[in-house]
Formats: sequence, structure tokens, C-alpha cells
Amino acid sequence: MTQPIVQARNVHKAYDQLEVLKGIDLDVAPGEVVVMLGPSGSGKSTFLRCINHLESIQQGAILVDGEQMGYRLQGDKLLKLSENAIARQRRKIGMVFQSFNLYPHMTVLQNIIEAPVGIHGESRADATAHAMQLLNRVGLADKAPAYPRQLSGGQQQRVAIARALAIRPKLMLFDEPTSALDPELVGEVLATMRDLAAQGLTMIVVTHEIGFAREAADRVVFMDGGVVVEQGRPGDVLVNPRHPRTQAFLSRFI
Repeated sequence: MTQPIVQARNVHKAYDQLEVLKGIDLDVAPGEVVVMLGPSGSGKSTFLRCINHLESIQQGAILVDGEQMGYRLQGDKLLKLSENAIARQRRKIGMVFQSFNLYPHMTVLQNIIEAPVGIHGESRADATAHAMQLLNRVGLADKAPAYPRQLSGGQQQRVAIARALAIRPKLMLFDEPTSALDPELVGEVLATMRDLAAQGLTMIVVTHEIGFAREAADRVVFMDGGVVVEQGRPGDVLVNPRHPRTQAFLSRFI
């Protein structure tokens, strides 16, 4: 049986007295597209950030590609990894945020090759060739010399997706990637994400785009109050949810 690329076990996360994650268990298989739904404050984005150790957890474990994120086991003790070691772990994970976070003083091409060249030691020629392939993939090859301020919000987010793909990740995380966009620009970003899903990229997507979940997800996970309330195939969870909380949430979109 193929090992899950993400294994979360009894994950707890709290900020002071506020417990945000209350024991999350979740496996994600290679090539699977998992869409996480739920109301604001349910813990979805926090869980996403815990996967690549942008946030540390207080209890439980998260393994990516068989490696525990942020820690190593020595005897019966968990020891926190150095920042350099954590950075190496993150090489297998790409992440796209709500805001585009592009460097305004760099061109589109420079934004995309910055991490492969500056952090991962890839040659500029190889990184540039790969970047142009990615820009063509997201439909923006002609924007390579442009600066972020010259692009629409949807174009900037597609560049952000290309930048995340530039490190050749095994896993892509999307944290509400269309929430900062004007409604007419949402479609172009979702189309890019659908293409990635169709190509077999492992993806975990936090979103309120029910249409995307219906069309592109292999599995829908509904969270509320820091726990997984319900999960299953989109046709089951979205069309015939079992839990009253899921039913109440989805009724707003019908």
C-alpha cells in the first residue's frame, strides 16, 4: 500500500488559552486533491501552516513524505530541528497564500527563480528555463519581464503559484488563494489550480469555492471548532452531508 505523503496524528495547536486545533487526524495520498471547507476560525489555515511548520504544534505529529516536520526522534524524546534543517524539509512543500507576497522590486521571472537559485543552489540557466516552462503552464509567459504592479490580482496569484512550483515540490498547499481577488479574477486562478489537479499534483486547498471542491477534489474535509467534523467524496459531503453542522454550513451556498 502506498504511504501517505501527509500523515497528521492527534495534532493540537493553541495560542495561549485559545485551542485552535483539537486533535486532527488526516492522511493525504500521493496525487490526491483534498479541499478543506469550514467557517472562519475553524482551524483550516492554522492546520495548513502547521504542515510546513510555519506554526509549531503542542501535541501530536505531522509527517510529510515520511519525515516528521520540525522535529527528530532521539530515543524516546522529540528534539526540535534547527532552522536550516526545517528549511530543508520545506523544500518538498510549496505554499500559496491569500496575499500574493511577490517582491515588488523584482520582475516576474526574478520572483520565480529567487528561491531555486538563492536558496536551493540551482544554476540560473536551469532555473530560468524551468521558470519559463511554469509561466507558460499558467498562461503568463509574456509577463516574464513585467513587475508585479503591472499585473492584475489574478495574474499575480498565478505568478505566485508558478513561484511555489519552481522548487519542484511534492506537495502544494493553498490557503484561500482566491479570497483577496475581485470576483471576475477568481476564475483564472481556479482554472490554473484545476489544471494542476488534473496533472496529478498532490494538493491541500483551503477555500470557500464550492464549485472547485465539487469539480477538482478527490476528497472534501469539513472542519469546525478545531476538529474534522466530516470528510468524504465531494458527491457525498457536498450533496448529502451527514452532520448537521456541515448541512448548516453548506446551506449558505445553495
